[in-house]
Amino acid sequence: MTEHQPRSWRRFLAVTAAALTASAGTLIVTAAPAAAFVPKTPPLATPWSNQVSTTNPLPEYPRPQLTRTDWQSLNGIWQFAGAANINTPPVNQTLGEEVLVPYPIESALSGIMRHEDYMYYRKTFTVPAGWSGRNVQLNFGAVDWQSKVWVNGTLLGTHEGGYDKFSYDVTGALRAGSNEVIVGVWDPSNGQDIPVGKQRTNRGGIWYTTSSGIWQTVWLEPTNPARITRLDTTPNVAAGALDLVVQGAGISGQGVTAQVLTGGTVVGTASGSVGSSIRVPVPNAHLWSPDDPFLYDLRVSLTGTGGGDTVGGYFGMRSLGKALLGGTLRPTLNGKFVFQLGTLDQGYWPDGIYTAPTDTALRFDLEQQKALGFNMVRKHIKVESDRWFYWADRLGLMVWQDMPALASGRDPSTAGRTRYEKELKEMIDEHKGITSIVQWVPFNEGWGEYDAGRIADLVKSWDATRLVNHNSGSNCCDSDPDPGNGDVIDDHMYVGPGITRAPTATRIAVNGEYGGLGLRVAGHEWPTSGKFAYEWLPDSNALTNRYVQITSKLVDLISANGLSGSVYTEPTDVEEELNGFYTYDRQIQKMNFANVRAVNLRVLGAASGTTLSTGKLASLRVTTPGYTDRYLRHSGGAAVTSVLNASSPTSDKQDGTFWVRPGLSNAACYSFESRNFPGQYLRHRAYRVYREANSGGTFNADATFCARPGLSGGGTSLESANMAGYYMRHRNSEVWMDQNTGGSFNNDATWAVVNPLWRSGADLAVGQNRSFRVTTPGYDTRYLRHRDSLARTDVINSASALADRQDASFTVRTGLADSTCYTLESVNFPGRFLRHAGYRLQIATNDGTTTFQQDATFCAQPALNGGSGNVSLESINYPGYYWRHYAEAVYIATNGGGNTWDNPGSFNADATWNNAAPLG
Repeated sequence: MTEHQPRSWRRFLAVTAAALTASAGTLIVTAAPAAAFVPKTPPLATPWSNQVSTTNPLPEYPRPQLTRTDWQSLNGIWQFAGAANINTPPVNQTLGEEVLVPYPIESALSGIMRHEDYMYYRKTFTVPAGWSGRNVQLNFGAVDWQSKVWVNGTLLGTHEGGYDKFSYDVTGALRAGSNEVIVGVWDPSNGQDIPVGKQRTNRGGIWYTTSSGIWQTVWLEPTNPARITRLDTTPNVAAGALDLVVQGAGISGQGVTAQVLTGGTVVGTASGSVGSSIRVPVPNAHLWSPDDPFLYDLRVSLTGTGGGDTVGGYFGMRSLGKALLGGTLRPTLNGKFVFQLGTLDQGYWPDGIYTAPTDTALRFDLEQQKALGFNMVRKHIKVESDRWFYWADRLGLMVWQDMPALASGRDPSTAGRTRYEKELKEMIDEHKGITSIVQWVPFNEGWGEYDAGRIADLVKSWDATRLVNHNSGSNCCDSDPDPGNGDVIDDHMYVGPGITRAPTATRIAVNGEYGGLGLRVAGHEWPTSGKFAYEWLPDSNALTNRYVQITSKLVDLISANGLSGSVYTEPTDVEEELNGFYTYDRQIQKMNFANVRAVNLRVLGAASGTTLSTGKLASLRVTTPGYTDRYLRHSGGAAVTSVLNASSPTSDKQDGTFWVRPGLSNAACYSFESRNFPGQYLRHRAYRVYREANSGGTFNADATFCARPGLSGGGTSLESANMAGYYMRHRNSEVWMDQNTGGSFNNDATWAVVNPLWRSGADLAVGQNRSFRVTTPGYDTRYLRHRDSLARTDVINSASALADRQDASFTVRTGLADSTCYTLESVNFPGRFLRHAGYRLQIATNDGTTTFQQDATFCAQPALNGGSGNVSLESINYPGYYWRHYAEAVYIATNGGGNTWDNPGSFNADATWNNAAPLG
């Protein structure tokens, strides 16, 4: 991959390398020499643990959005001491320990590897002679949580907030020769109402080790008294320009000139004032997207008397929004629906905890996620360094940025709320210029939540350009009612995926967390007990197969349920959590990455309208506004559109349900087989669309349609395989093949491929008694029966006791949860029905709950193992799970899932039952 480096970025890399070499001898530590320092051994070592320099760790310029050529890193060995408070700085005192900055003190790389509530850091430095006559800024990437900074005994200030940058102009405190900097830090972690994310002093399970003290780069740089402090960049695609606000300090009338560059060539220039919006033209803008993460360079200078500050930066041109596409509200990127397929990235490291050991390591996590086919990452209740966001921008990964949560389990105090809102605004203000951020997430699962509606509105008032997700997972763990604010409905579902709420006219729908599939890898686990995952798998193959299986469900959720984004838990194991694609040390790939990528790309293809699920039932819904209650169906053989819903006659719903098959003339395209007329397909003839049996000639080509991105911007358009440019469209209730004739054509020729109107692909006779015989060779004398309420299989025949024969007989009823499926009532225990609980099939009395009704509803499908009179029974609320006998017991099981009864082996035969005459 060729790295895009803004021109200013390339220049300061060269200058910085020379400056660091020249200044290395000026960095003086008063404790033991650097050679004596050795980091502690981490519980797990990453591939980069032994690449960490003890003299110049993380040497990269830390602020890619505001670059200067002259700077001096203060990363490296500092003196360290725990303390009782931070009110009495140890000026001119040698401290008893050494710490490697910028690694949090709990990390092995820091050399401390323990928590302290109060602590002091001390270092001496010399300002390069070439900086004479200029002001000197002391910059901190992040210090968790409260810090006080002294230079040569002078207190420069106090800062609160563990995730934001801050700086001091230290010019007035400097002296010739050696200078002393002391940083006092108080980090109470979850002991106080402060934003902490997942840090806990009593770590374990889903809560992790604290990360106290200096955990991002510390550096010096010279400036003029008037200087630029921040670049707020907002791409304005509609105007063909960059809207820029330059923030500054020490300003006394200086102006601003901004230049946009690409390949070293200036393509746009504009001038204005500090603090005011400047529109810089970007002609014929090359848009940023995950598929094409193009970045422009930016050069900004102060002009006029007292000016002279010049900084470099970068930005991507892209637009964000939401729009009604194909009848469903969708998020848009550059005006188009792009499904946001992401991971729950926690940003933890076994050697550096909050801080990646090297910049290469930081980049690695994002590169691997991109290589797996993801186009988004949810940065989970942590704010990363600027370098992380730069890599996300460069690599092309959209970002959902969470706000680090207040501690869960208690209502935040007034002071805690004040701190939270201050740090929330800092996070947004500091990251307005990050191209990849597409969504702000103030709260997660109700942790530390308060006034969620007001906070969502507040965030929107600070940044109206991005979507706001008021509370990710408010369906699962939030005790407060959803206020309806913001732009996003976000459900969490483990193992999932799934959503419990549909998109509305104002809010898109996403599945903000699902997955959590676990696999243990000996020798690569955090050395504590209490290992955690939402579902355990026995080996890499099973884990991969299970990931592919559950993620495949997104294909149907996108079209049928209006899902617009998903977040898989998670890219790497984290301490006790063992549900990553990688082990925590990034040493072992736990899945077959090629298979992971293939299913991820299939999901993205489904969202773009080009991938449909073959072998499944589906219906085609009209997307033209005002007609979205109409479905394609066949009537007397001709395809028409009709208003269909749950109360429509059975025959009409079945007429509107089709099997999606590989294309008869081109397997890369699709054919649609009638559900109730097997062997008959939708085909075009004389431009009209009909349901007909194969008549030879051009039939196979006429019955093959290629899925294209929806012409209206959402859904799927179906192009004829043998008449290029002709699409299936509805016109006056009839269905034709047409070329684009303008008007409403794009909407009329875009279809939503949705859940089937009739969900059973095979029929059972409602009201009749039936028995279900095992079809697995060698076991086909056994029948499904209940005994002690649990379902199992036993050898039963006409000579068996009446009670046993009645235990194996069930009355077919209309499905309690869906009338297009079935519920099975015990013959000898009326009012008790077969239902699944804990994956085991059993009989139980209907308690009237939605859960029971769903657990007791099964859709009859064509037999997985074939055979006349055979059927497979699929759970309605666990799609892909079928009745399966295993070691005499009967479960709902999925082929290759995480339980012993899910093993592939003879799965298809074991999940196929003969729909037999009743035994009793």
